[in-house]
Amino acid sequence: MARYTGPLCRLCRREGIKLYLKGDRCYSSKCAIDRRGYAPGMHGQRRKKLSEYGMQLREKQKARRIYGVLERQFRNYFERAERQPGVTGENLLRLLERRLDNVVYRLGLATSRQEARQLVLHGHFRLNGRKVNIPSLLVRVGDEIEVREKSRESSRIKELMERAADRTPPAWLEYDANQAKGRVVAFPTRDQIDIPVKEQMIVELYSR
Repeated sequence: MARYTGPLCRLCRREGIKLYLKGDRCYSSKCAIDRRGYAPGMHGQRRKKLSEYGMQLREKQKARRIYGVLERQFRNYFERAERQPGVTGENLLRLLERRLDNVVYRLGLATSRQEARQLVLHGHFRLNGRKVNIPSLLVRVGDEIEVREKSRESSRIKELMERAADRTPPAWLEYDANQAKGRVVAFPTRDQIDIPVKEQMIVELYSR
């Protein structure tokens, strides 16, 4: 399964904002944006005025990097969103939010989407009672995600479960801390998706 394996802090610096790709580190003084808030590379500190295309490209790259999706897969999500009724940009973000790794992250059972992806790949969760290891799987309303009984013995999983118990998930999700189980109660609306992306620019980019 293809995925980005390069330095994550470099991505945040390229976009000029925190993408929260490294969990707790992003909230500490070690965050690269706080230490070097300019783009990477020898010309990173130069100010460059972006063209309309450049701004659209940056929004698309930002969304891709936040959700950890490569270009071809992101394009497939866009084409699927385009075929659905409603606003294409909102449909796109809704599809990305429905990814299993994102739902695990939103429930508080991982400190970053990358960690959530790894935990899913290692089979630490059940979906509707069945073991799953596909991070890109799209959840539906009524689906239940829970930590496997065997996985609850892991010290890292225990720590994440304790943290999740103190967090409030988004309104479209429910979480039962006693059973370490989450449930999808609805699909997210645009105002419930708190990522700093102008999705209309992505639509304009792909419509060229």
